[in-house]
Amino acid sequence: MRVPVYYIAILLFCSSLLLIIQTATAIDTINTTQSIRDGDNITSSGGNYVLGFFSPGNSKHRFLGIWYGKISVLTAVWVANREAPLNDSSGVLRLTDEGILVLLNRTGSVIWSSNTSTPARNAVAQLLDSGNLVVKEKGDHNLENLLWQSFEHLSDTLLPEMKLGRNRITGMDWYITSWKSTDDPSRGNVSEILVPYGYPEILVMENSIVRHRSGPWNGLRFSGTPQLKPNPMYTFEFVYNEKEIFYRYHVLNSSMLTRLVVTQNGDIQRFAWISRTQSWIIYLTVNTDNCERYALCGANGICSIDNSPVCNCLNGFVPNVQSEWEMMDWSSGCLRRTPLNCSGDGFRQLSGVKLPETKTSWFNKSMNLEECRNTCLKNCSCTAFSNLDIRNGGSGCLLWFGDLIDIRIFVDNKPDIYVRMAASELGM
Repeated sequence: MRVPVYYIAILLFCSSLLLIIQTATAIDTINTTQSIRDGDNITSSGGNYVLGFFSPGNSKHRFLGIWYGKISVLTAVWVANREAPLNDSSGVLRLTDEGILVLLNRTGSVIWSSNTSTPARNAVAQLLDSGNLVVKEKGDHNLENLLWQSFEHLSDTLLPEMKLGRNRITGMDWYITSWKSTDDPSRGNVSEILVPYGYPEILVMENSIVRHRSGPWNGLRFSGTPQLKPNPMYTFEFVYNEKEIFYRYHVLNSSMLTRLVVTQNGDIQRFAWISRTQSWIIYLTVNTDNCERYALCGANGICSIDNSPVCNCLNGFVPNVQSEWEMMDWSSGCLRRTPLNCSGDGFRQLSGVKLPETKTSWFNKSMNLEECRNTCLKNCSCTAFSNLDIRNGGSGCLLWFGDLIDIRIFVDNKPDIYVRMAASELGM
């Protein structure tokens, strides 16, 4: 019996339609029976991001990465195999039955994996429209239950909703590290990391050396980043609770593209995409002048970019090595002109500054300023105090111990800091 041609056509059309529907529903996801080969991509549901293989700059190496899906310039925001480039286009990404993403080379060797610690029953990997590549149980849409996510393994870029900080339960740090060059996404020497010691602040590190410091959070922003202020592009927050400490930002318009990048030369730059010119512009740059260099003026020194020279000693302090200061070497810092005697000390108010390094600080969120002052006075090693939060007239207590490091003038800054001084100095 011959089947009419139009029946065959209908059958083929329905089969094709079914295939299209299946592909459309699975375009952002792979399961344990699927793979992504070089030349294949998956795209997030809204088309914002793409996961696939690429070669950065003039490099011939291949990397598995995530980039923007709706712009003309290929801009990678995450790279999986930063330290293990592929020499050819033989790379394959698979999801194992245990829920682990593995990247295989030509010989089938694993050159990168997600190292998921929680065993999976029916795992899938999905690229979310936030740019987050996640491994989860199929059908589980609770982001708290993710088995693994790229947002916890950052490259050089901080995207909206990414966290820069630490999981206090697991001890995992979330930080960004520069590429070695525009052709090489392997880890460079510069990192931006939120340090949890004392009262947390963000540091820019070159290898193990601090190059820049954000200053502590004052309720509105980090005290050393006055350029971080309300704007039409994004909002930001700092969270400190029992489970985690982090900074993150949220875009106000989902169609607006912005990213924060740590560069090879130590800059922290925020970029915005301009559709008219089809290019990225620098929206702002952190670490813009000489006073941003960490501890340029040494212990108990203060930096003012409007002065020449830029370094001076805090009021009541003198150069530790005068001859070095005369040669514009301020690294030895300053010491007290009059030693403290503990029982008769007072405080000198210092306004409009970036607050000192908080590595060895102590804080209390509920104290008022008078309680903070008294607490400092009772401890002979306490050298300064300030409100923790400048909002609503000020609240909380932040204490410093020992030398005051990395202070600079920011005229509009609050809160004030109160520096411990010998009584005789306060009478001068």
